[in-house]
Amino acid sequence: MTHAIDAPRPFGRLITAMVTPMRDDGALDLDGAARLAAHLVDNQHNDTLIISGTAGESPTTTDAEKDALLRVVLETVGDRAQVVAGVGTYDTQHTIELARAAEKAGAHGLLVVTPFYNKPPQAGLLRHFTAVADATGVPVMVYDVPHRTSLAIATETLVRLAEHDRIVAVKDAKCDLTAASWVLKRTDLAFYSGEDSLTLPMLSVGAVGVVGTSTHFTGVLTKLMIEAYADGDVATALDLHRRLLPLFTGIFRAPGTILVKAGLNEIGLPAGPVRSPLIDATEAEVEQLRADCADAGLPLERGTTA
Repeated sequence: MTHAIDAPRPFGRLITAMVTPMRDDGALDLDGAARLAAHLVDNQHNDTLIISGTAGESPTTTDAEKDALLRVVLETVGDRAQVVAGVGTYDTQHTIELARAAEKAGAHGLLVVTPFYNKPPQAGLLRHFTAVADATGVPVMVYDVPHRTSLAIATETLVRLAEHDRIVAVKDAKCDLTAASWVLKRTDLAFYSGEDSLTLPMLSVGAVGVVGTSTHFTGVLTKLMIEAYADGDVATALDLHRRLLPLFTGIFRAPGTILVKAGLNEIGLPAGPVRSPLIDATEAEVEQLRADCADAGLPLERGTTA
């Protein structure tokens, strides 16, 4: 088994699940998406962006909107960062259709979430993820997020999935370091923390990076934290973890999409409103976000976008 520090990083170390900018009338802001993607890659140092994940409001965007968004982000940053398309649904055939469309558009990877609501058994999960991976030639990151789907991917299922050549990574939001450790012991899957505040603990058991939400604002320092740990400078990594903790956790005082968009709007980057059934942040929530950002040493002010 590969040593954790030297483990393959198919999507780099720092990944942000990008929000989807909207216009005031609720339509996609494709120009804004291009600007935001460029900012996240060029200024926040992301190795990879995930488009149409949960943070990107994928439950309320159409297939056509997902395709248009993916294409504009690929055109903008695809020459200097990887772009991964969120294609997961609770319908295997629909997920395959989205996966093939993403491959046609040029996506560098696919994020496939555990099917939600219909709660398939583990054998059904194995069949679902395998069918999607079989449908394209694009590498797959499995998204294990039981607090959203009410269904965890069992260790044995992940071990079986790791046998597939194109299933290469896991976005782990299960928050179970022991379960992750067993999978990492038995496979070469690249684990990415799906919980911002658990990035450093996940690195300690063999994860290679993070798929973040607060990284819309903390990208530079989060990447420094990851790289410091990988270089053996645990003290610096711990200092950065503690510094960023107010924002790692504060961004989720409300659904992360809501507060990320509020924060981006505050500093003059494209975001716009959220789509129903989400609702925009209240002034009290924005004020608390300002306090959390200040506590992390990243004041939420215009001119702090670099």
